[in-house]
Amino acid sequence: MDGFVGRDRELSLLNGMLSRVERGGRAGRPGRALLMRGRRRVGKSRLVEEFVERADVPHLFFTASAQPSVAADLALFVEAAATSTLPGAQILREQQPRTWDAALTLLAAALPTDRPSVVVLDEMPYLIASDPGFEGTLQKVFDRELSRRPVLLVCVGSDLAMMEALNDYGRPFHQRATEMVIPPLSPADVRDMLDLPAADAFDAYLVSGGLPLILDEWPRDAPVREYLTDAVRDPTSALLVSGERALAAEFPPQSQAGLVLRAIGSGERTFSLISRAAGDLPQASLTRALRLLVEKRTVEVSVPLSTKPSRETRYAVADPYLRFWLSFLGPHLSEIERGRGDLTLNRIVTSWASWRGRVIEPVVREALRRLPGDHLPAEAAVIGGYWTRTNDPEIDIVGADREPVAGRIRFVGSIKWQEKRPFDSHDLGRLLLHRSRLPGADETVPALAVSRSGTAVEGMTVLTPEDLLTAYRN
Repeated sequence: MDGFVGRDRELSLLNGMLSRVERGGRAGRPGRALLMRGRRRVGKSRLVEEFVERADVPHLFFTASAQPSVAADLALFVEAAATSTLPGAQILREQQPRTWDAALTLLAAALPTDRPSVVVLDEMPYLIASDPGFEGTLQKVFDRELSRRPVLLVCVGSDLAMMEALNDYGRPFHQRATEMVIPPLSPADVRDMLDLPAADAFDAYLVSGGLPLILDEWPRDAPVREYLTDAVRDPTSALLVSGERALAAEFPPQSQAGLVLRAIGSGERTFSLISRAAGDLPQASLTRALRLLVEKRTVEVSVPLSTKPSRETRYAVADPYLRFWLSFLGPHLSEIERGRGDLTLNRIVTSWASWRGRVIEPVVREALRRLPGDHLPAEAAVIGGYWTRTNDPEIDIVGADREPVAGRIRFVGSIKWQEKRPFDSHDLGRLLLHRSRLPGADETVPALAVSRSGTAVEGMTVLTPEDLLTAYRN
């Protein structure tokens, strides 16, 4: 699939920042800095490349890697700068700086003064890891030199926690940079790229996670099973290798965090079951691993939403693509590599309906958070779910005024994501029964249904896949 699809909002924000650079700033400081973060392989680098190409301004694009020494990083940076389109690129080529302070100071001298330019430092966390002083050096040179030039400095990173912390109080770059989070492509973007019906677009989103590399190899108009038939049999497909590379970069298979992540990816959601699936880790070790995974935004933590506090904590893989990869692909790479991808495909087909019914829930809740209030039975500041230790009752959707402990329940809902089976009176009866056992809810709390196949209940508020796509477009 050719072309660049989506990211209109992000491109507009980048263009706006470049326009501010061009207009200049107060006290002769037109330079701006941007900290861009997003999950691995979500398309951050491709987005910035597209932005730079469209802007058609002098630029330097440097991608760091896990080099063994600062000298190796510097050599690669100088090489990239020397071959860039900056008007003074030859300065770095001639001087061959040996420190980051010298290299960044020379970079400032290489920038144009009569028009805007862009400098991109991709995978910046690698630079900080190899040289803890890099962050302070960049801040010093930005304050003294770069901010005085009409340049947009874009620092990109996949370590979400590190990139977010760079702008924290007490860190060198505090209040010096604008932050931008690059999410995966949305289900609405997936539909636009693949030209699929709304329900099939959500299926494609659950498999791809909205990762551009996977969607680029997805045939247009192809439903999920047609795509998987080929992709699962190809050991080099983006569907297979993206997960392996992303996890290997941060969580080696035998690390405690890696073991815990794989246990959660296998479907375990509670502390005790995760511990057992990870090899009966000691409680302190499991707690540390979970804390790391949550800090890195790899795992999400949720508690039941009601007017009473609860300790029934659940853990889930945050990224939709990794949910699929850890469930079906990661544990079976060896059979795919020996040419038995058919076994993997059969396993996916057999478990697809039940797996999809569970993992669609956070996607639906996110859509409800985006929907205008007039599409819902009542206004709700937060959207969550409710469950007990025995899952009786269990409510897919709870809208409330606040979290983690609600002051007032606004509405409840049920998600039925099945083929050719609409939400019916039996489903409504079960929802109303569970509503009666939800702390803070009574018969006056309205109910809604989210159904892949519509509803057979008259007068019921029902949202379809088309409605959810509208929410993502908004």
